[in-house]
Amino acid sequence: MDNRFNKVFSSFDPFNKEFALDSCFIDIFHSHFSFHSSNKQSNQSIKSHICLLDNITIKSLLNPSYVLIVSNTSIKNNIATSISHIHIHDKPVIKTIHHMVNITTIEAKLFVIRYNINQATVISGILNIVIFTDSIHAAKKIFDFLLHLIQIHIAVISAKLRKFFTKNHYNSIKFWEYTSHYEWPLHKVVDKETKQFHPCPQYPCKSSWDFSKKSECNNILSLWKMTFQASNKKGNHFIKLLDNDNKSLEPTYSKGRTWLKYFEYSNSLCVRVTRAIVNHASIGKYRLRFFSKEDFKCPCGNHLIETRHHIFYNCKRYNKYWNPRRNMIGHFTLFLEYKSSAFSFGESIT
Repeated sequence: MDNRFNKVFSSFDPFNKEFALDSCFIDIFHSHFSFHSSNKQSNQSIKSHICLLDNITIKSLLNPSYVLIVSNTSIKNNIATSISHIHIHDKPVIKTIHHMVNITTIEAKLFVIRYNINQATVISGILNIVIFTDSIHAAKKIFDFLLHLIQIHIAVISAKLRKFFTKNHYNSIKFWEYTSHYEWPLHKVVDKETKQFHPCPQYPCKSSWDFSKKSECNNILSLWKMTFQASNKKGNHFIKLLDNDNKSLEPTYSKGRTWLKYFEYSNSLCVRVTRAIVNHASIGKYRLRFFSKEDFKCPCGNHLIETRHHIFYNCKRYNKYWNPRRNMIGHFTLFLEYKSSAFSFGESIT
């Protein structure tokens, strides 16, 4: 990582007592916290979840022992802006604004959760904390002590919650998920305020470790893309495939990589896909280049030279395959699955 000029600071706290095996927070207070994720599979499930959000809101606002927190975080130009509304029975709404520079989204959301919990636990008479969040996965990281880079936030949150739960056996914290397209009223207010807020960052700004790692990885990918596009090493016939959103495939190190996630379950399919991508397979054009004395006509009899384009779009041996968009990675893979003889060495055409 680029650590010049003290621009990077680490958030690693391996010896904090909150992570000791004999006093693990999630083992001692496992019944004091819960997560309620939304089900986005159907409109009916979304409506049901919105009704639950409304019901828990009404219940919280009618009960003085509840504190209800709604927050929103957005990142523009590397500036993370977070606004939270803290609702308590028959009291004015507490509004807080934070903006941070050069941190990742997950760090920003954890910081906001950390601050909100800190605010809620010091209010007298509060037994139940209800946090509405659009990042339930970020909230769950509070109870995952293996994520070392964000341990500094986790340790502080755990210490606050440990103290809160110890006060009363009935104290609890609940996390409810929502998304922006729900257009839930309480979130719309916070979301609007977040978009209208334009902070002015103070310089010089440090970078978190995760942000620096992300920036370094993005720079490596950008350099690789430029090198790959300008280089002749990829070959003149490297096929340009599209993803299932009709966009050019680009290299990535996350979410199953760029290519292998589509066909890594089969060695034979992976081999034939590779041959097709680089256009180095046992087809007529290959034989014409390397073995010019061999027959390079297409076995279908309708093309003088058997080429990759002809196999994909014109060859009558494969025209039973239903989808013509074979330059999209999903259909490209399905085509090779459906026609196991395509781009194979020493196999008969069926």
